[in-house]
Amino acid sequence: MSSKERPGAGRLTTRGAATRARIVAAAALLVRRQGVAGTSLDDVMAATGTSKSQLYHYFANKDALIREVVKTQLAHVIAAQQPDLGEVSSWEGLQRWCDHVVAMTRATQGVGGCPLGSLVGELAEHSDSARHELAQSFAEWQSYLSTGLATMRDNGELSADADPAELALTVMSALQGGLLMAQTMRSARPLELAVNMALEHIRAYRRGPKQAQRRQP
Repeated sequence: MSSKERPGAGRLTTRGAATRARIVAAAALLVRRQGVAGTSLDDVMAATGTSKSQLYHYFANKDALIREVVKTQLAHVIAAQQPDLGEVSSWEGLQRWCDHVVAMTRATQGVGGCPLGSLVGELAEHSDSARHELAQSFAEWQSYLSTGLATMRDNGELSADADPAELALTVMSALQGGLLMAQTMRSARPLELAVNMALEHIRAYRRGPKQAQRRQP
């Protein structure tokens, strides 16, 4: 985000940074409850006790604020999956992460869906800058998987022709579709089936223990 989009960027005091963070947190909560279209800047001001001049000191417009909301939602999504998301570097770690996301969805019965995925329908066709921010957020999330899968390939657990980025995209696509169906059906079963299907696809590139040993120096 440029200084033009965020007035005062780089010149925030400790108090100013706290106020800005409070505005973003409140906006994220409102968007989660009411959607982007149902959340106005007046709503955010009322929830945070800030004036219009304060709000526009930190954000040029609603689009700028929503882009920060996207970043906040990404941070929440990543944090909720740790430490398992950061340990997808073996078959055991990959399965543990899949079990984790299914368990989280089972606990909520899919209510609310994916904090990032739920924004796509509202923003992707209406704000190119927000769509770009969402794409970047999904790419960052996906990078945890592609890094782990690359480690598995380098360790000989996946064949040399496995493409970690493509496999990670497969998993993310299955995950998002499964979360959408879980939200619709109020059941974690669609997500469980989707991630299992993605795992089966990755297993097509699995190398046996003897093959992995031969590859290691």
